[in-house]
Amino acid sequence: MNRKQFYNLTSTFIGGSIILPQFLYGLAKSPQTIISQENVIFIQLNGGNDGLNTFIPFSDPLYYQNRPVIGIAKDLVIGKNAGMGFHPSMKGFANIQQEGNLTVLQNVGYPQPNRSHFRSMEIWQTASSADEYINQGWLGRYLDLQCKDHQPTAGINIDRIDNLALKGLEPNTITIQNPAAFKVFGKTATDDDNTSNNPQLDFVRKIALTSIEGSAEIQVALKKSTDGAGYPTTGLGKNLAWIARLIKGNLNTKVYYTSLGGFDTHDNQVAKQAAQLQELSDAVWAFYNDMKNATLLSNTTLVIFSEFGRRVKDNGKGTDHGTAAPIFIVGGNNKGNIIGNNPNLSDLDNGDLRYAIDFRSVYASVLKEKLHYNPSAIGIKNNIVSGVF
Repeated sequence: MNRKQFYNLTSTFIGGSIILPQFLYGLAKSPQTIISQENVIFIQLNGGNDGLNTFIPFSDPLYYQNRPVIGIAKDLVIGKNAGMGFHPSMKGFANIQQEGNLTVLQNVGYPQPNRSHFRSMEIWQTASSADEYINQGWLGRYLDLQCKDHQPTAGINIDRIDNLALKGLEPNTITIQNPAAFKVFGKTATDDDNTSNNPQLDFVRKIALTSIEGSAEIQVALKKSTDGAGYPTTGLGKNLAWIARLIKGNLNTKVYYTSLGGFDTHDNQVAKQAAQLQELSDAVWAFYNDMKNATLLSNTTLVIFSEFGRRVKDNGKGTDHGTAAPIFIVGGNNKGNIIGNNPNLSDLDNGDLRYAIDFRSVYASVLKEKLHYNPSAIGIKNNIVSGVF
């Protein structure tokens, strides 16, 4: 069996009980743990969320001129602040902003933007330039260098598929759909059992360790925590509830990741986006209150982004692929600012917003100010964004 077959067998667990082949158990070794008081959670909005109808420039008449079909009426916009405000489905976001715990970074993007979902998301997940291709994700590279040895729960992805952002040379992350059902049965590994000198078997040893130790650590964390109140029964609501349980259970994890799809709104955008933003806002509001009640909000940072925004002018039914869009940061002792100028709808780049903040500068801010790590060590040379934390 080759390395790829081993990886396919053991790398990702999305639910249910896992029984590993007996010979793998003897190849595992106890990891060195990461001591962390900071948690960073990423919510990826798949499909290219329309930022202009999420955080709305309601005071600019050009917004309504460009969007006669899908523009959100001024009297429906909520949380108004300096000419901007939230979609009416986002009461939770408006409340968090009112409490001073939400920062909005406007016009976030990158040079030479790519309008392909797959390529643009790849750029965001690897922190590459538009013409650069990298095999490891930016968080995967960070965890490779941060972890002194293989650490199975350094990153947790609550999803049905792996995420490139977390891919590293070492299997320091686990993808699971239901943490309570992620159980691996077998013997406990000991140092004396670690007999492999073969690189491929060493790789399998680490995968086995990921399942054995990761499962045990997750179950311990769940036993030490309880469900928070008020979570919606939506997919994102459940995912954030699981993440909250693991954080409250003191799981040895720095980075959590999850996603919400359905934002590719070429058609019927008004109804589709309203539903997706409602799911997002309600889930984040419940998570925010859960962390606040557990006195964990100050060291829990939530970052919400999409691979691109939409075109400024509507297409009569919705919007097509665009470029720059806002990023939202909740918690983590952020300063609650609106960072960056309001979208300039009179100075477009071929019908799209011009980016003003490089997304890698946002990553650099999170790495340096929340994870206490030098972003240049993983190839991110951008300056941090001032005024976030």
